[in-house]
Amino acid sequence: MEKLTVQTLSEMQQRLKSEFEASKKTYLLICGGTGCHATGSIKVKDALAGELEAKGLNEKVQIVETGCNGFCAMGPLMVVHPDGIFYQKMKVDDIEEIVTSHLINKKPVERLLYKDPVTKKFIPRHDEIPFFAHQMPRVLRNKGVIDPESISDYIARDGYSAAAKALFDMGPEDIVAEVKTSGIRGRGGAGFPTGMKWDFTRASKGDTKYVLCNADEGDPGAFMDRSILEADPHAVLEGMIIAAKAINSKKGYIYARTEYPLAISRLQIAITAAKEMGLLGENILGSGFDFDVEIYQGAGAFVCGEETALMRSIEGQRGMPRPRPPFPAHKGLWEKPTILNNVETLANIPQIIINGGAWYASVGTETSKGTKVFALSGDINNIGLVEVPMGTTLRSIVYDIGGGIPNKRKFKGVQLGGPSGGCVPEHLLDTPVDYEAIAKVGAIMGSGGAIVMDDRTCMVDMARFFMDFIQDESCGKCTPCREGTRRLLEILEKICDGKGVPEDIDLMLELSEMIKDSALCGLGQTGPNPVLSSLRYFRDEFDAHINEKRCPAKRCAALLKFEVDPDLCKKCGMCFKACPADAITWQKKEVAVIDKEKCIKCMTCFEKCKFDAIF
Repeated sequence: MEKLTVQTLSEMQQRLKSEFEASKKTYLLICGGTGCHATGSIKVKDALAGELEAKGLNEKVQIVETGCNGFCAMGPLMVVHPDGIFYQKMKVDDIEEIVTSHLINKKPVERLLYKDPVTKKFIPRHDEIPFFAHQMPRVLRNKGVIDPESISDYIARDGYSAAAKALFDMGPEDIVAEVKTSGIRGRGGAGFPTGMKWDFTRASKGDTKYVLCNADEGDPGAFMDRSILEADPHAVLEGMIIAAKAINSKKGYIYARTEYPLAISRLQIAITAAKEMGLLGENILGSGFDFDVEIYQGAGAFVCGEETALMRSIEGQRGMPRPRPPFPAHKGLWEKPTILNNVETLANIPQIIINGGAWYASVGTETSKGTKVFALSGDINNIGLVEVPMGTTLRSIVYDIGGGIPNKRKFKGVQLGGPSGGCVPEHLLDTPVDYEAIAKVGAIMGSGGAIVMDDRTCMVDMARFFMDFIQDESCGKCTPCREGTRRLLEILEKICDGKGVPEDIDLMLELSEMIKDSALCGLGQTGPNPVLSSLRYFRDEFDAHINEKRCPAKRCAALLKFEVDPDLCKKCGMCFKACPADAITWQKKEVAVIDKEKCIKCMTCFEKCKFDAIF
């Protein structure tokens, strides 16, 4: 393949845009992210290809397998371009009807369109669905639009124009100045100003410097970085090239967990294509600048999301944090000056360079600029990937975009920042998405995981769950984290088992402060956050567990005795059919009865009963 120059890159972009504008084809944009793959999109795509061939439509209709579309709850899904029609939850059996009715007879299949849960009306167009309409896609501007395995698709969307601008029209100081003007802060957790980090590394002395991309996303419920890599890998590569020019680096690494096979596969395809076209490697675009990128696969240790542990892992050592200073800007990978940014941060950089830092800073709050990507999951109708301007309230994310809580349940809280974050309760839902505002209410922005919980969630048990994760993922290097988190977990388990005592509350508070003040790295320093935020906003639940031996959310099995309310029981027998221990007696048109001796407290009957008759 002929290597591109800055001139031929521009010519290629113009040609591709003209060809697309002149095309009269219909494009079927099928989501090819991990979520849709799991729900059968590959079979749907194959069936669609077969049906188009059978109907002789191959010349007029083209299938494009995109990356993650974002609306994960509705997969397998597809957007028909240029109509903008959005199809959801497709099955192989639906394909013939879609092709015949929509593509041939121009009549969309209504039953497969999005149906508003409130108005009960069908919303055919993709951009009119509330989930999408309330978002501002910047980082995600290419999601669900391009084939992530096609470098031509990326170039047609002005791909690598920012890299060309940085390489030919800007010096390292200019690049850093533009990033500083943008006000972008690291999207991986701490929110450190990106431009400042780059400036420190640029000023560090040394002929060898490194650019690292942290794709070791390990928070429960987080899938932001994975989805970006699956949908738009070239944006991350372009961001790394610009970062490399800013600090004069010749080598970069993308540290991705091996549990992300699709993201890694598409990244490798993107790297190979970029090298073949002269966009990576030696003499990029004829600029005389050399920069290469390599993927390093991590084994899935959560602590390797910490920058110094990540670097030790790449070096072939055990992934354990080291004290700072010295900071990576001075002594990082192999003791050389290094910048490390996460996937979302780097994917923002091309847009900042091509449009200007002031353009980026025009969105957001005074201290938190731009947009933020969240992985919305848990007890919420619209599970998926969302991007909103900084300053958007949590209430808007949960209700306007997320569609609220399913099954008419009540909202209880949203966990932000993963296991190291905190839970924001209902009365603080109007908190804006802003680094300082989120920290003020006891949570952290983190990388963007947002787990929504309804009124059936036990906050004591939730704190136990997150502390179990933190304790399990502790590298064990420092005593406060290794032993302190284990002790916190033991206390929480004791409380969930109905064996807690009032003194446990003060002990957990004391332990938490000690761990925060003395742990070596961010994992330990933020590890007690779930305990502290739960105690701050849901102290009554801890008191009920300890003083009354009662779980208000009816989740802690050791504190429960299961009975059937005869006034609420609909005599449907669902609990009887679901019970794995044969502990329920039921006959048609009779109220079910639970044998407490046989009951194993597995919660199955409680979960299956739609009428809240199990108490």
